[in-house]
Amino acid sequence: MASSAGLRELQRDLENKANDLSKLQKDISKNHQIRKKYTIQLGENELVLKELDLLNEDANVYKLIGPVLVKQDMAEANANVKKRIEYISAELKRLDSTLQDLEDKQNSKKETILKLQQKIQSLQAGKGKA
Repeated sequence: MASSAGLRELQRDLENKANDLSKLQKDISKNHQIRKKYTIQLGENELVLKELDLLNEDANVYKLIGPVLVKQDMAEANANVKKRIEYISAELKRLDSTLQDLEDKQNSKKETILKLQQKIQSLQAGKGKA
């Protein structure tokens, strides 16, 4: 009788760990979506920077603010785009770090779940023989 209570406890523990794993997987998926968005923005900003480099110093540069195009200084435009690239790159590094941490936690949870499943199976096998 004591082993069946222990078995139920192990199964409850397994269920909790599986829920934790599911939450981790959702976090990883969310991280991938955010990372994809930042990667696209980085590509766009690098393209803008290349385009700005092609222009003459006296060329007119406009920035879209709401529905209006506002004239902007070339040096200011360059500085803004470079700052944006720095920011996005820093965010991507932070996301990579977070992703690595989440994946490590996920692997740890998977190992724990596997060990619990094996324990439950061995208890059930022992119970079946009795």
